[in-house]
Amino acid sequence: MLLTVLKENEIRYLKGRTLCRLATASKDAEPHVTPVIYAMEGEDVIVAVDYGEKKLKNLRENPKVSLVVDEYRPNRAVMIQGECEILERGKEYLRLQKILFDKFEYYRKNPWKEGESPILRIRPTKSASWGI
Repeated sequence: MLLTVLKENEIRYLKGRTLCRLATASKDAEPHVTPVIYAMEGEDVIVAVDYGEKKLKNLRENPKVSLVVDEYRPNRAVMIQGECEILERGKEYLRLQKILFDKFEYYRKNPWKEGESPILRIRPTKSASWGI
């Protein structure tokens, strides 16, 4: 059964944006927050990362994440807590890569192959929103 965490207006809001702040934590609970661009697939948030990044190291130790997509004026946001899956190769990797390439011209102009850039699939387990 598919778990529905996000409301329709939250999904609509998230699909209309491209930048979020992604929070990860090491196995010792040391927090780390970075801005990343993302695409949506249903409720899942899809992000490409590079090898050697702190967030990837953290996610290998602790798959729990949180992210926020927000605006100051008007004051509105969606916050998601979830579990992250790291994909590096295979049919599902290529399918998610296509979603990212379709959304971002930068990725189409600077493509990568399997094994060159991990893709994160973040599955929401909890959400909160305001102003939308």
